[in-house]
Amino acid sequence: MADGAEGTCEAVSASTTYFPSFDGTRLAVHHLGEGRPALLLHGLFSSAEMNWIKWGHAQRLADHGFEAIMLDFRVHGQSESPTDPANYPRDVLTFDVVALIEHLQLEDYDLVGFSLGARTAIQCVANQVASPRKLAVCGMGLAGLTDWNNRSAFFKRVIDEFDTIKPGDPAYYSRQFLKSQGVDRVAARLLLDAMTDLEPAKLANIAMPTMVICGDEDQDNGSAQELVESLPDATYTETPGAHLVSATKPELGEAVTLFLSD
Repeated sequence: MADGAEGTCEAVSASTTYFPSFDGTRLAVHHLGEGRPALLLHGLFSSAEMNWIKWGHAQRLADHGFEAIMLDFRVHGQSESPTDPANYPRDVLTFDVVALIEHLQLEDYDLVGFSLGARTAIQCVANQVASPRKLAVCGMGLAGLTDWNNRSAFFKRVIDEFDTIKPGDPAYYSRQFLKSQGVDRVAARLLLDAMTDLEPAKLANIAMPTMVICGDEDQDNGSAQELVESLPDATYTETPGAHLVSATKPELGEAVTLFLSD
């Protein structure tokens, strides 16, 4: 159904499958709808359920003729959380995304990410290990890609000082969110250490149409407009809210769906 079409589509129940990633780690994948594959990657300490299903974004895509394929990253959601450092090579999440693409034998698909998911999606395409038709990156700016060490220090503090962070501390909200999602802190710390900065020159490899979508109060990962200006074929869409709040707004799903449907 195109935007603006009359009528209401009946909700489709999500199904969950599992597959072994490159190192045997068992990862969960959630599927909603039928049609053109749209691979959705969630944010840090979140999950497919929290990022894409709960707020209706995946349902919107399903209603418009897409199959929303939602990976739970390792250490997140229903996927495994190994605590052996050997399971965390440099940029491990890009290996997981490639493993999923190969597992599902995806050739013609779209790629969407929010925050950590956006960062991972960009790394996959910039490093030429994934080739989606279109790329939508949400809640991400240039600094979130090229100055990750500065950004990750905040989250490492949340983990390292977890038991001593009190209300009023700028890290308290993230601490509570991490706790509510049941994230294994040992595994999460290993994951953070495996993430690296992206060389800005590699952004030139992102040749497909790209939409950068960001909340009007979201500067968590730097300037989204600077990211747009650094990409060969990118446009910008602003939605309401700060970083985490923007993920709950219907405008996010509307922007992604309109871009992929165009």
